[in-house]
Amino acid sequence: MRIPRELEKLMFFGIFLCLDAFLYVFTLLPLRVFLALFQFITLPCYGLRSHQGLRVSDRRLLQPAQVCDIFKGVILVICYFMMHYVDYSMMYHLIRGQSVIKLYIIYNMLEVADRLFSSFGQDILDALYWTATEPKERKRAHIGVIPHFFMAVLYVFLHAILIMVQATTLNVAFNSHNKSLLTIMMSNNFVEIKGSVFKKFEKNNLFQMSNSDIKERFTNYVLLLIVCLRNMEQFSWNPDHLWVLFPDVCMVIASEIAVDIVKHAFITKFNDITADVYSEYRASLAFDLVSSRQKNAYTDYSDSVSRRMGFIPLPLAVLLIRVVTSSIKVQGVLAYACVVLFYCGLISLKVLNSIVLLGKSCQYVKEAKMEEKLFSPPPTSTPGKPPSKPQSKFKSTQGISTDESFSASVTNQPVHQKENNTSLLVTSNSDQFLTTPDGEDKDISQDNSELKHRSSKKDLLEIDRFTICGNRID
Repeated sequence: MRIPRELEKLMFFGIFLCLDAFLYVFTLLPLRVFLALFQFITLPCYGLRSHQGLRVSDRRLLQPAQVCDIFKGVILVICYFMMHYVDYSMMYHLIRGQSVIKLYIIYNMLEVADRLFSSFGQDILDALYWTATEPKERKRAHIGVIPHFFMAVLYVFLHAILIMVQATTLNVAFNSHNKSLLTIMMSNNFVEIKGSVFKKFEKNNLFQMSNSDIKERFTNYVLLLIVCLRNMEQFSWNPDHLWVLFPDVCMVIASEIAVDIVKHAFITKFNDITADVYSEYRASLAFDLVSSRQKNAYTDYSDSVSRRMGFIPLPLAVLLIRVVTSSIKVQGVLAYACVVLFYCGLISLKVLNSIVLLGKSCQYVKEAKMEEKLFSPPPTSTPGKPPSKPQSKFKSTQGISTDESFSASVTNQPVHQKENNTSLLVTSNSDQFLTTPDGEDKDISQDNSELKHRSSKKDLLEIDRFTICGNRID
């Protein structure tokens, strides 16, 4: 009976993490792209003097984080204009003409394809960021930046179309007269219980399933928003029609929550997993957030969410921008003033959400006694070298913490390929916290308390609050 409460705490925290990464695309990413382009244009005025004392191999026009921001912005703009060639109305009528059983099969295929696209898409984006920011003296063992860029654009475009077909199928189910398709689609969630409840699960497997459920629930919320926007546009934004959609929206959300609760309750029962494991999962997600907010951050938080949960915000953001711009017509000075005010409100919501998430994450990390893992050096670190010293981007990764060297973004470029391969084989500290046997929890907590007294006084207050507006990856 404790499972629903603990599971919903994890879901609530995870959904706000996805919201933070999703709002970043609309609010702070355009500002960071503008600042990076401004620095690139004005580089001859002040940048050449600062590069006089550097080697030729160390001279860079832009920081790695700025390069990644520019690539994200360019991909977003290109895919948005490509989406104008996809006719939403034609797709709606094409899907509406199919039979109910065929649409049910199509919807199931789209869910599987969405998970495969998300898994493959993050690798494509990582490959693009790596090839664009790797040191120049490295021997290139890839096809180059331009082919990777076109692959990333093609992926985001195809994934956005796939999500559009999902939203269109859901819209057809909402508008059907007998609601039979919507009932069949909701019953599909209960079929998910059959495929997962009677399988053996370890803590790590359950953690992966929980992250997948968080991503799926957040994506469904965005799809429901798109469906409501399209329906309200067809009825000339009549508020009475919103109350017609409200029962169906509640039914979709309620069925999703009920399926997740039943599924996790029986999985934990059959595998003898206590409800406390969800607080461990929440602490692991909080650990990822806190480690990405430090002064010497080696990963952008949106990329960390993408790897951990499989949630890639770019395709979903492209589709939402396409739907909003086609549904809402902006005409006149007053309308543009409302758009500016709405954008300022989104920025305020993003910053406020980031501040609250950072505070709660620090609280969860302290409660889980994972504080030392943020500052403790790995076993292979150089003797006598302080772990808190900022590491240069072109030095070896021996001074980086174990979690950062595993889950770091591709903007962290080690020089030696051997060291890079070693860091990829190291298990994340937050994952080691999950795989700890229950019988050894007391011993490890005692060791952590002893280590806390021996180590120097360090606190989570060393987190850089300015990274709320985007990480400075040096």
